[in-house]
Amino acid sequence: MQVVGYETGVDGPPALLVARDGAVTAESLDPGTELAYSLGERHCAGVIDDGTHTPCPDPDAPYCDDHTYRWPCARCTGECSLPLESCREEHAIYLAAFASETFKVGVTRSWRLDTRLREQGADRAAHLRTVADGRVARQIEAEIATDVGDRVRVPTKVRGLHEAVDEAAWNALVADFDPVETFEFDYGFDLSDRPVSETLASGTVRGVQGRVLLLDNGGSTYAVDMRDLVGHDLESGQSDRNLQSSLGAFG
Repeated sequence: MQVVGYETGVDGPPALLVARDGAVTAESLDPGTELAYSLGERHCAGVIDDGTHTPCPDPDAPYCDDHTYRWPCARCTGECSLPLESCREEHAIYLAAFASETFKVGVTRSWRLDTRLREQGADRAAHLRTVADGRVARQIEAEIATDVGDRVRVPTKVRGLHEAVDEAAWNALVADFDPVETFEFDYGFDLSDRPVSETLASGTVRGVQGRVLLLDNGGSTYAVDMRDLVGHDLESGQSDRNLQSSLGAFG
């Protein structure tokens, strides 16, 4: 069996998508779930079409060139001809905060705003404006990004998972705008120490924040970027790898 995708828990329960002989099942990531898998070789995760998995032997992971979808809007700054039908939908421009003091600007179709923020694992957010289409939204985003930035990498998010958002810094940033609404998100877990970044699929699920899976294992809490699991073959049984322990494991 192979990990072929994941669900962040926004539109349904969080889960790893696992393919077995062409069928795809959802391996629950609800808090308290026990995972007991070791990771085997990693290769292209293939494609899922209407619940059926087509495997791919290509060694590129998580996806080979034939199975990689390149979103044309990923680096758009509004200098475009609205290439997708979705570009013509109403868009929202937002600020997102990740503890303790990492902020970004982003855009999404207005009806997906709450979903998009949760997909990214934002701790706080502010809806700045709603505009007619994606081109206008990208132009405004590009202007704000020169001061705020428009991308936050997963390792940066992991470093702040045990912290709270810096209220003073966040309020100072939002004060420069007149937001339509603001958001605060609670992902249902509390951490006293920074989790250890690892790639594993064994332990007790503590929770999921964005695409980061938190696992308790051997007295330590590990933060797993679920994208790093995609493409791995799974074998039943706890991993026998030596894992770095967190400072909390010695308390």
